[in-house]
Amino acid sequence: MGRYAGVLVVEHVAAGLVENNQIAGSVKIFPEIGDARDALLSMPADNIAAKIAELTLTLGGGTSLSAVGVGFPGIIREGVVEESPNLQQIKGFHLREALESAFASNGARVSVRVYNDADATAAGIAATRGVLHKLNRVWTLGNGVGFGRYPWSAGAWEGGHSVVTLDPKENFCGCGGRGHLEGILGYRAMRLRFLDLEPEEVFENARNGDTRCADFVTRCHRALAAATATSIHMEGPGPFYLTGPNVNWIDVGTLDRLVHDMVKMSPLQGSRFEVIPTNDDLGVIGAAVNAAKAVST
Repeated sequence: MGRYAGVLVVEHVAAGLVENNQIAGSVKIFPEIGDARDALLSMPADNIAAKIAELTLTLGGGTSLSAVGVGFPGIIREGVVEESPNLQQIKGFHLREALESAFASNGARVSVRVYNDADATAAGIAATRGVLHKLNRVWTLGNGVGFGRYPWSAGAWEGGHSVVTLDPKENFCGCGGRGHLEGILGYRAMRLRFLDLEPEEVFENARNGDTRCADFVTRCHRALAAATATSIHMEGPGPFYLTGPNVNWIDVGTLDRLVHDMVKMSPLQGSRFEVIPTNDDLGVIGAAVNAAKAVST
């Protein structure tokens, strides 16, 4: 079997070797804990690619890798980042080509595959749970809202931009669209909505009985349920995983009840939610698993 590496790019870059659907060794991080965590926001696209290649080569055995999989935020097609609202400087960047060139300049001829970061996480969940033969979907809740799917399939799959309300005043999504899930549940959108409160304070105030905040938390759950119900009506029932830095704000019981109210056709019932604590390993593993599958078929 070949040797594969996985890379996950979110607020930082994480890279690791993957063997038998597990991390082999340690995961390398940039920027390291304690450094500026928003370093990627101001870093030029070429520098981001160079840093990904550098970090991967430090894993050891870089010249003998069969493939590298990269999970990156945004719409990814054929290795090109067509859109990345959270890293806008990389829009239109040929990331796969830049990485393969960077590896080649270091004497490593490595095949690279690039996927949406949430798709990588979905693959990581499927791989670590031994369900690579089943449909798995994941919502990642952070600065934005990601939607991941395994098995990987070509397409935009921007589920975080599902339209969940027709209210024209719902215009907080970072992409500029109205009525989007991310415009309600995304961290950035919450900060724009509540200029007098941080998102953490909104959910804390809701627990303490503040009506304005409690109404918004209900709206968050209804929005996520609506986007989930849309996915179920398109692709059928199954497990939905919730992860990301803000996943603890979601009450799974409430979400279950709301989805049940929205999905009534009996063949489409039976989905379930499970919260998975956020970690880099799932995305790193999933990126490598997707890349390995791509180069072997």
